[in-house]
Amino acid sequence: MISKSRKTKETDITVSLSINGTGKSKIDTGVGFLDHMLESFSKHSLIDLDISCKGDTHIDDHHSVEDIGIVLGSLLAQAIYPVENMERFGSANIVMDEACVSCDLDLSNRPYLIYEVNVAGKVGQFDTELVEEFFKAFVSNARISAHLVTLRGKNKHHIIEAAFKSFAVALRRAMQKNERVGIPSTKDVL
Repeated sequence: MISKSRKTKETDITVSLSINGTGKSKIDTGVGFLDHMLESFSKHSLIDLDISCKGDTHIDDHHSVEDIGIVLGSLLAQAIYPVENMERFGSANIVMDEACVSCDLDLSNRPYLIYEVNVAGKVGQFDTELVEEFFKAFVSNARISAHLVTLRGKNKHHIIEAAFKSFAVALRRAMQKNERVGIPSTKDVL
């Protein structure tokens, strides 16, 4: 397990992770819906996660959600770069009842996000626009290129959960060990 902390006037966050885990998690962000999504991400990526956050949720959940994405992404980058003996590319389509979300990603060391996850409003008390903020922060700090696209769906909870699960499975596949690929780039560096 490797760990990273970040403390600002808005949040106090500690994240520990192991990319060679079994999907165990202990998550307490102060944002219940995000806890549920991160537990699902951990389970399906097989990344062990321990996340704690004390944030200014009395204002709203924005700072906590974004800052967790920053810390989690930067810690993942520390764990995977330089990419060597990994598949590098991963993709997954995940179905949750009527919803289906696709994720294609590249452990490119170049951050880019295409986000076409069609949700607006709230799931419980959670503002669904914060899902995009989380993935922007995560992808930027992990230096991953990712395309998250809703293929179909109506239920916001199902769509968002399918997005987190598709990202998790695509990431697991991209991190898959493959000694034959060496450095998976014609540039010989990632």
